[in-house]
Amino acid sequence: MNLKERFWEVDFLRGLAVILMIAYHFIFDLSFFGIYPLNIFSGLLWFLPSIIAGIFIFLVGVSLYLSYTRAELLGIYSSGRDFFFKYLKRGLWIFSLGLVITLATWIFIRAEFIVFGILHFIGLAIILQYPFLKSNRNHKYLNLAAGLVFIVAGIYLAGFTFNFDWLLWLGFIPQNLVTVDYFPLLPWLGVVSLGIFVGSILYKDYRRKFALPDLSSYPPIETFCFLGRHSLVIYFIHQPILITLLYILGVLDISYLF
Repeated sequence: MNLKERFWEVDFLRGLAVILMIAYHFIFDLSFFGIYPLNIFSGLLWFLPSIIAGIFIFLVGVSLYLSYTRAELLGIYSSGRDFFFKYLKRGLWIFSLGLVITLATWIFIRAEFIVFGILHFIGLAIILQYPFLKSNRNHKYLNLAAGLVFIVAGIYLAGFTFNFDWLLWLGFIPQNLVTVDYFPLLPWLGVVSLGIFVGSILYKDYRRKFALPDLSSYPPIETFCFLGRHSLVIYFIHQPILITLLYILGVLDISYLF
């Protein structure tokens, strides 16, 4: 067992999600800025963002299981408190990046700015999932049960709107909510829990429990894996790059933003 090994298939799937995300956001920008009339609110384009986000969020759970198990086997942290602070710092860092996105979208697209988007969600989920990571060895199916409960609760809440907004982050959708990115804890925390559960089955004790040839050295696969390993950076910079590209091509006037 090589505890320094990365499981290339996890990076590959995350890299695939990165490619799909960039492609969708390019289409979204064409529609949002009125460059080309595309209906992104029906058919495949309506479901595609949830599918892409679902892959990312599911892999958050798998990766949490892998990182926790690896650190535990290596004996990196001497106490549960040290473990917790690792995930607390990581979660707060990603949540703070979400706040940067909130500020940027409030400045540039104020009417639909992001209040609680995917980075806010992932940051908070990393912190909240720590007890489920810790109990995973003794309660193997806890994450499966919790995941299903969270998803069902979120689907149920999605059928209602509320006249308050202070529980927006949990899944209580305020009336007249308009935002370009919204990922409340319910139901999405359930997808993280399912990722932890599947990770504990497929990669128990940081060992791959299924046969898979090593394709990571093939150039296309290697490229996807590279993107997967740097998905957070790519997520953070890809929209400014897309918007700049559209501006350079002369199809987008962004002077009104300044």
